[in-house]
Amino acid sequence: MLNLTEKAWSPYIAGAIIGLLQIPTFLLMDTALGASSSYVTVAAHIAALFDSRVTEIKYLASHMWGAKNWWQVAVVVGIALGAFLSMRLSGARRQSISPVWRRVTGATTLASRAPLAFLAGFIMLFGARIAGGCTSGHGISGMAQLSIGSTLAVAAMFAGGILTAMLMKRA
Repeated sequence: MLNLTEKAWSPYIAGAIIGLLQIPTFLLMDTALGASSSYVTVAAHIAALFDSRVTEIKYLASHMWGAKNWWQVAVVVGIALGAFLSMRLSGARRQSISPVWRRVTGATTLASRAPLAFLAGFIMLFGARIAGGCTSGHGISGMAQLSIGSTLAVAAMFAGGILTAMLMKRA
C-alpha cells in the first residue's frame, strides 16, 4: 500500500495513480494530460502585458484562453506543490545542490546552479514544444492512446536521457 511518509514511493502504485488520472482528464477536460503547453499559456499572458498584439499571433492566442490551457497550468502548480508536500511528508532533507551536480558542474551554491538549471529547463521546454508535447503528454497520454508519434517521441527522450546520463557519469 502507498505510505505517504516513505522516502520513495512505489513506482507501480504511483504510476497506476498517474495512469488513472487520464480518465477524469479526458472525461472532464476532453484533453490529454500534459504540462508543456502551460508554459505557453503563462508566457503569452505575460507577453500580452507588454504588447497587446500578442493576441494576433495565432499560436499564442490559441493557448491563452480556455479551460484546457488553465487546466495544464493547474497541473504544473500541482506537481510543484505535490513534490514539496512529498518532501515534507517523507522527512527528506532539502539540498540546494545535489552531490551529482556538485561533482559534474562544480556548482557549490544555488546562485551558481540556477543559470545552468534555467538553461537546461529552457532547452527541454523548447524540445517539448517542437515535439508537440512533453514527457507526460507523450509518455503517459500519447502512449496510452497508442500514438506512434508519441512512442517515437518517448524513445527519443529515453535515448537523450541515457546519453546525458552517460556523459555526466563520465565527467
